[in-house]
Amino acid sequence: MPTLRLLDLTLPLPVENLALDEALLEELDERGGDPVLRFWESDRHFVVLGRASCVADDVDLMACHEDGLPILRRVSGGGTVLQGPGCLSYALVLPLDWHPDLANIRTTNRFILERIATVLRRWEPTTVFRGISDLAIGDRKISGNAQRRTGKALLFHGTILHGMGADLVARYLKHPSRQPDYRSDRPHQAFLGTINAPPQAIKHAIAAAWNAETMDTGWPRARMPHTIATILARIRGEPY
Repeated sequence: MPTLRLLDLTLPLPVENLALDEALLEELDERGGDPVLRFWESDRHFVVLGRASCVADDVDLMACHEDGLPILRRVSGGGTVLQGPGCLSYALVLPLDWHPDLANIRTTNRFILERIATVLRRWEPTTVFRGISDLAIGDRKISGNAQRRTGKALLFHGTILHGMGADLVARYLKHPSRQPDYRSDRPHQAFLGTINAPPQAIKHAIAAAWNAETMDTGWPRARMPHTIATILARIRGEPY
């Protein structure tokens, strides 16, 4: 397997962390270069909507306002999530011709999530790929994932819950109107779980599975102001 560039980098602000995922995708699509595996974990909570998610349907706006939580919208699909401490985020930024299974959304989900599930089974043997783009321990979701595809490249990013409790998610996120069959309409507290594993160990194991190594090649700083402005513009004018 070709070597991926490992980038373990959390920026100070939530919008900066979303922007870096997108900037890495833009850079690879336009200029080529090494595929990337990135890890990050925000030290503050914030809500992230999928590309087509509705704020009013998914978010408890009053709770977010009371607690000062930012609400942002990412470039990829998928559902609305709470991110912050206890929620490890990762991103794979890959050329579309990197592997045959990246040919479409469905095969990409299975290719990437089956490999990550295999890694996580060293701590939780019942970790499985569930629904369209989830990982679960048995029937409890621990990871949600989404994609953004451009002409030449792919951003596949997701979260792994290792310490974020479902009660906190339930405070800020409403019961979803769209849900996978295996959820069976359960509330957040009965549906979400966490993996009992240190985040640093999870990162090390996933990096090994993807043959990712730290390389001193920097990251696309020059793109960040434009990408941050684009993210902020997505949510501007929406009620929150």
